[in-house]
Amino acid sequence: MKTRKFLAAAILALTFGFTSFAQKSVMVGGAAMYPNKNIIENAVNSKDHTTLVAAVKAAELVETLQGAGPFTVFAPTNAAFDKLPKGTVETLLKPENKKQLQTILTYHVVAGKMNASDIAEAIKAGNGKATLKTVSGGTLTAWMQGKNLYITDENGNKSKVTIADVNQSNGVIHVVNAVLLPKN
Repeated sequence: MKTRKFLAAAILALTFGFTSFAQKSVMVGGAAMYPNKNIIENAVNSKDHTTLVAAVKAAELVETLQGAGPFTVFAPTNAAFDKLPKGTVETLLKPENKKQLQTILTYHVVAGKMNASDIAEAIKAGNGKATLKTVSGGTLTAWMQGKNLYITDENGNKSKVTIADVNQSNGVIHVVNAVLLPKN
């Protein structure tokens, strides 16, 4: 009986060990994003997110995004930041604009872990649109066009999710191709 219990426990441990090991990394910005690392530990390795990482550091949000979460982050690429008017990023990175930068960055974060399938279910339940409450207190609207997931900010600007379901130890990242901005 003891042997049988031991074997059952060993098989269970191996099964769960392989399950967590089998979670796949996703390539973002030329680097593997590992599901056992947190949002910051992964983001710093993506060459497509150097502007976002610099902004998170300037806004003093590193510790927050390394926290337990879980968080759903819509992560703009460097190209997304490049679409902003010339000089915007440089201005936002100045210490005197830290509060505004924090508001913009936390506008890209939703409390809880929402994979693309969760967002799609919310869109279906909302008859084609889902309203997501951001950590900054604003709202984002999620919707689908064909098989593509889009996020619209409070100003009507849309951002396409280009890489979905980049799982992290403290949430999930969805890479987006535009910076989302809250209403002024």
